[in-house]
Amino acid sequence: MQHKKDSKLIPKETIDKIFETARIEDVVGDFVSLKRRGVNMLGSCPFHKEKTPSFTVSPSKNIYKCFGCGKGGTSIDFIMEHEQMTYPDALRYLAKKYGIKIEEQEQTAEEIAKANERETLFHVTNFANSFFQEQLHNTEEGRAIGLSYLQERGFRMEVIKKFQIGYSPESRDALTKHALENGYKLEYLEKTGLTIAKEEKQHYDRFRGRIIFPIFSIAGRAIGFGGRILDSTKQTAKYVNSPESEIYHKSNVLYGLHVGRSEIARQNMCYLCEGYMDVVMLHQAGVENVVASSGTSLTTEQIRSIKRFTPNITILYDGDAAGIKASFRGIDMILEEGMNVRIVLFPENEDPDSFARKHTSDEVKTFLKEQASDFITFKTGLLLAETNNDPIKKADLIREIIASIALIPENITRETYIKQCASLMQVEEAALVYSLNQVRRNILEQRQKRQKQPEPTEQPDPELPPDALPPQWQEALKGQTLDGRDIRERDVIRMLVVHGNKKFFFPFTDESGTPQTQEMYVADFIINDLKNDEITFENNDYQYIFEYVAECRAQALFPDEQMLLQHENKSIRSIVVDLLSNNYTISDGWEQRRIYTTTEEDKLQFACEHTLLSLKGFLISKQLTEAEVALQSLSQEDTDEQIELLQHIIELSEIKKMIATHLTRTRMPG
Repeated sequence: MQHKKDSKLIPKETIDKIFETARIEDVVGDFVSLKRRGVNMLGSCPFHKEKTPSFTVSPSKNIYKCFGCGKGGTSIDFIMEHEQMTYPDALRYLAKKYGIKIEEQEQTAEEIAKANERETLFHVTNFANSFFQEQLHNTEEGRAIGLSYLQERGFRMEVIKKFQIGYSPESRDALTKHALENGYKLEYLEKTGLTIAKEEKQHYDRFRGRIIFPIFSIAGRAIGFGGRILDSTKQTAKYVNSPESEIYHKSNVLYGLHVGRSEIARQNMCYLCEGYMDVVMLHQAGVENVVASSGTSLTTEQIRSIKRFTPNITILYDGDAAGIKASFRGIDMILEEGMNVRIVLFPENEDPDSFARKHTSDEVKTFLKEQASDFITFKTGLLLAETNNDPIKKADLIREIIASIALIPENITRETYIKQCASLMQVEEAALVYSLNQVRRNILEQRQKRQKQPEPTEQPDPELPPDALPPQWQEALKGQTLDGRDIRERDVIRMLVVHGNKKFFFPFTDESGTPQTQEMYVADFIINDLKNDEITFENNDYQYIFEYVAECRAQALFPDEQMLLQHENKSIRSIVVDLLSNNYTISDGWEQRRIYTTTEEDKLQFACEHTLLSLKGFLISKQLTEAEVALQSLSQEDTDEQIELLQHIIELSEIKKMIATHLTRTRMPG
């Protein structure tokens, strides 16, 4: 099987082993907090914003499917989509995760140069990360300046290595020179922000003379850097960060999430602080469920990254009151995402970094637990003193708090906070509810103005009956523009893939008129029926799957789902995932209470006949329409053609009527 560019370097047997070993719940669980629901697992989709989780992982089928945005696939597809990796790099990622050795040729500098730009930027950034660590640990300058500085600040070696902290030498172009000597092009060093070029031959390292904090994607790939100056007396910025690039978008990234995500999910809470050192020192103190916004204003994308693992955020503020007030907007953004927010205020002139260095691990954990307060208590305590009992200022503070509560999407949570606000501010609850409703009404009106409903691009198929699809398809295909034929073809392929290896007893009458039954596989029934009527699929992907199943049955074999899920054509993989996905499962409690319901599998003959008749009925209707149009286009002199077409129309009408009658009889019994 051939794949993109460098996939030929990975042997087929290794690819098969990766697919066999990778468990979808493990792979997705590294990025999304999953909860068991029956035989499947459920979480919030990482690919689109949703209030109600619809992202489903099926361990038994080893696939994922979002019934909100429609994305789905295997472990490889998830890594490719989530981390924007190529197929070969996704294979390498999973091979590394599961300890599978890949025997492939090392890429040469020439091969690196030929790689696509995004992957080349990852290669360059990874190279720089290794260089910075090498400089810190294995050079005289790095140990004497960089390592000694970190140790003086209280960093232990295990945490330095855990976060892959490095050092960039004072030399003007140490990294740039080393990278060029190893075959990396200057243009990519510039695009990642590692090198700054002023003139044609004038370039220097952005991070020279600084401690380096590599910034990682959630999958653990180095995508950027933060550099801290060692000499605070120098007239230069304390921190320098990588600029925006193809692989680094600071508004989407949280420092420390790649190492803290498991603990965040386990403790169901995330601490949010400001700087690199805050995160590193808290980890050293045993608080590992912590991330940082890296000095940038908190963004919606960062909040949603946390929401994948927990709905609970505790913001850690230092004693700077002005800075805290400026960050109130971040609290509102968290509330608007339907998350729970608490705040911890550190003593004056302290931040998480300094506090963790001065206290034991137990003292740090106790402080964080005992000092956490909800946002109303925190905001009221901080601002109420400033009102000096001025009723106008107090009213303004109440309005500000109400504006925050109004952003919360969940009604019960809003009501709880209103009661608390009324108690703290000594105001009638009814007055607060009235004010809240006004604010909510304004918010909803503004949202409605922003949301312009697009006009439908095409009319629905008038021939499409309400039950043309099973319930799961009506949701899974929501928003997709499929015509009537495509929907019916898809349902036939679904029966082949999902039920092809199942049997039913098909009744028939033999030559003597005696009723008989014949054991029949679903795949054989469908294949024989379509071939007898010489029906092919208009959709090439469906035709490919049909021919694959037919070829398997010709050899007395059944189709292998995994072969299709590993297919090099992403469209084939996507279709098969959709076919195997079902957003509806019967509760175990029903069976325990002896409540039974008929499923498609219980009535396979009915399902097969209905699916095939639905496709045939559509094709007959289409032929009938074409014949009627052709009849209208004939002139009065074309008598023979008119008679021939009229006879054809009558025949088609009879067939259509017969199919409609059979469809009525073969509807799935409830």
